[in-house]
Amino acid sequence: MPAIEVSSLMKAYGKLQAVDGISFRVNEGEIFSLLGPNGAGKTTTIEILEGLRERDGGDVTVLGLDPWKEGYMLHKSIGVIPQGFSFLQYITPKEAVEYYADLFGVKIDVKDILRKVILEDAANNYFMRLSGGQKQKVGLALALVNTPKLVFLDEPTTGLDPQARRAVWDVIRNLKREGISVLLTTHYLEEAEELADTVAIMDKGKIITTGSPQEIIAQHSSGERLKVRGNQELADYLSKNSSLQVDYKDGIVSVMIKRKEEVVATVEIIGRSGLEWSDLTMEHESLEDVFVRLVGKPIESEGPTLVAK
Repeated sequence: MPAIEVSSLMKAYGKLQAVDGISFRVNEGEIFSLLGPNGAGKTTTIEILEGLRERDGGDVTVLGLDPWKEGYMLHKSIGVIPQGFSFLQYITPKEAVEYYADLFGVKIDVKDILRKVILEDAANNYFMRLSGGQKQKVGLALALVNTPKLVFLDEPTTGLDPQARRAVWDVIRNLKREGISVLLTTHYLEEAEELADTVAIMDKGKIITTGSPQEIIAQHSSGERLKVRGNQELADYLSKNSSLQVDYKDGIVSVMIKRKEEVVATVEIIGRSGLEWSDLTMEHESLEDVFVRLVGKPIESEGPTLVAK
């Protein structure tokens, strides 16, 4: 049984069709990333999956349950970290985990949970004194108190420095190793490319592509780029003596490559030019490059949304 299965999901707000017949599946134990620009319908979709908003049509099961009709049972088996997570300022991570355990009525090993999120060294520090990355780890720890089978992470590294982000990435990878399914939303495309087994890109209420990051890049990429440091004259020479797309900007000559044979041919043409050049590199398109091509704009962080059922 998949962790999440969505079929022809629909949700409208008046004349606005926020979610327009989308279907996808999150397999057990995988990291699934739902990406899209502001207004794509991601937040509405996640709220429906969490049982916070009722759908208009389609079928949705989360851990085999209907999230709207069986939300009470579902919430015992999922963990949620909302965007912009915060907590009581004068409470320690150890106390916070103990507090949540009392709320859920479960007995847990506090040290083990803090170990899982790499927070043992700050177990007794007040929340207000923790770093940004440590605060996010508190959220992760609280999401694990009820031993969830599925965790929803809504932009878990927003505002963190690169080192703190990577520390949170390690925690997310550990969740997967333990067989916990993860649904991740993020506006850092490299984060999705690094962590996700499967990515779905959503725009205007529809899912426009889905697959592994590598599959999506391969399917929608316009190719690789060979780049050398040179001048406009070199760019003009390449354009005249090849059928490839050549661009020039700020001292960099860039050539679009679609077949491996074109790399050798391009280098030979550069050699024959007799012009000065240096620093030859090959660049692969990233998930972010493909995302911008598909939706026409970069992804941006959305503000947190609070919904009461």
